[in-house]
Amino acid sequence: MAKEISKQQKLFVLEYLKDLNATAAYLRAGYKSKGPAAESNAARLIRNDRVARAIEEAMQARSYRTEITADKVLDRLWQIATADPNDLVQYRRDNCRHCWGAGHQYQWTEAEFEQAQREAKEKGDDQPDIAGGFGFIATRDPHPECPECAGEGRGKIFVTDTRRVKGAARLLYAGVKQGKDGLELKMHDQLAALNKVAEHIGLFRDAAAMRRAEEMHRAELAAKQAATDKIRRDLDDGDDDKPTPVQIVVEVKDARKRGDDA
Repeated sequence: MAKEISKQQKLFVLEYLKDLNATAAYLRAGYKSKGPAAESNAARLIRNDRVARAIEEAMQARSYRTEITADKVLDRLWQIATADPNDLVQYRRDNCRHCWGAGHQYQWTEAEFEQAQREAKEKGDDQPDIAGGFGFIATRDPHPECPECAGEGRGKIFVTDTRRVKGAARLLYAGVKQGKDGLELKMHDQLAALNKVAEHIGLFRDAAAMRRAEEMHRAELAAKQAATDKIRRDLDDGDDDKPTPVQIVVEVKDARKRGDDA
């Protein structure tokens, strides 16, 4: 780390590496300013040549220790950005029960039909109709001329067995959670990853620089406004008596006229 910076600046550098949030690092490093003033001072501090050099050196040292390189990070982000979500979750339209049944009648699997027979017998109901036959396959494509579903089949969501996911899709996968509406598969934000890649290769450099300049300008304006408000409050806390108006009369004599004693 650069030796020219102060102990507090060194602490700022270490705190900044945690989350790359300049204002938060500024406050954690023990600087006294708060609010807009802290934002302005943090932005000014991070622009300091010595501090910026110390941050760069610290990042390089961390990269060496962890063997994390910019190329590795960029490659991972690119894989996330370009992964196919269909490798994780799909919306499928498969055949309905009438698509491939004989005469487009209800088609069974043999196990289902046997279960339906037992239930009908227990309840004393009529035996199920087997006119559509057997051999239903749930993942088969819809029949284009099916009168029951009009060739559209039945929609359903299919989630891949994540134990078998490989490549970019595995990097895209961010876990699952059980919500009130059922299972939810989570994925990393692909647009955010793509934006990170674009920033890394300088695609948005001009726009980013302009955005940072605008943010710093707003912070400086806020700091100036805060200082102005403080001065105004200090003045308001002084003597509240209104100033007494004083009349000043200026008499102008015409130099062209002689006085009586001229």
